[in-house]
Amino acid sequence: MKSNKENRELIMAIEELEKEKGISKSYLLESLETALASAYKRNFDSAENVKIVMDKETGEIHIYAQKEVVEKVEDNNVQITLDMAKKVEKKAKLGDIVNIEIMPKDFGRIAAQTAKQQVLQKIREAERDLIFDEYNERKGEIVTGIIQKADKGAVILDLGKLEGIMPQKEQIPTENYHVNDKIKAYVLNVGRGLKGAPQALITRSHPDFVKKLFELEIPEIYEGIIEVKAVARDAGSRSKVAVYSNNPDIDPVGSCVGARGIRIQNIINELNGEKIDVIEWSEDPATFISAALLPSHVMAIDIDEENKFAEVIVSDEELSLAIGKSGQNARLAVKLTNWKIDIKSESQYRKILEEQNNAQEESEKKEENEEE
Repeated sequence: MKSNKENRELIMAIEELEKEKGISKSYLLESLETALASAYKRNFDSAENVKIVMDKETGEIHIYAQKEVVEKVEDNNVQITLDMAKKVEKKAKLGDIVNIEIMPKDFGRIAAQTAKQQVLQKIREAERDLIFDEYNERKGEIVTGIIQKADKGAVILDLGKLEGIMPQKEQIPTENYHVNDKIKAYVLNVGRGLKGAPQALITRSHPDFVKKLFELEIPEIYEGIIEVKAVARDAGSRSKVAVYSNNPDIDPVGSCVGARGIRIQNIINELNGEKIDVIEWSEDPATFISAALLPSHVMAIDIDEENKFAEVIVSDEELSLAIGKSGQNARLAVKLTNWKIDIKSESQYRKILEEQNNAQEESEKKEENEEE
């Protein structure tokens, strides 16, 4: 079809792509054969069944019309008599498919254009696939990107090889994003955007972003000495993080906070001042729930294991602290522990007890009067 020099150059280019881009030679040749067959049928308005074979060593292109061997030909495009078939393949028999080589005029130019387009397309596809695979393995990791777009709605980040999309619900409400700012984000998922280009769905508001920051900042968590058991978060305002170590010599809370609070401060800085309460996780629900309600101190707690319900008593002075502004402290404690928590002050609890006692006394008096 094309000159021997052009054919050989095409094969050399394909072999180079295999080395540099990781696109297999056989895959590219198969794609080219399919594309050339389509190009032939399109350009020559052919109704024939066409098969195109490229020599893997020389790049020479052979075009074949595929025809079924029949007794009586009804369609010359796809059928051939047995006598005619034997001229092509001596052992041909009825029902066989024979390949008859054809040499259409001007197909060399069409083939050259098609080959170039197909190779470029496969390079783009392969590069997109490689990027997709690379970032798909980074789901659940933190990436750094440059903000490309930051008007209303989604924030678009340049992550180097692909775009990161941060929808409004994944943004921290208290943060302002500006074009060319460099920020960190957590990869929630990797999918395909327009024309199959890979895109990463990223977040800064998800609790797992905080969890991953702890892992990056605190070596003991990365090494598995300390485990982050749970994270509850009001993004931009406050997070509660429950940590645990099965090594009795390790103070998990102290290790996370660091000397003079340096470790936790680095995380707070990354979250632009978001408050973080680090508490120690416990398998004992009463202990864990009490810790989750810090900075308030629990005076008493009644646990209903079956319904995962806890009634908590705090001092009158600490009721507002236990509940928190707009109920935040209590709400985060519920998220962190996955328990329903009812908080009462000491005086509220005493009043309830008093009412219950009065009701009991009245009931007993009524019973005594009825007996008399």
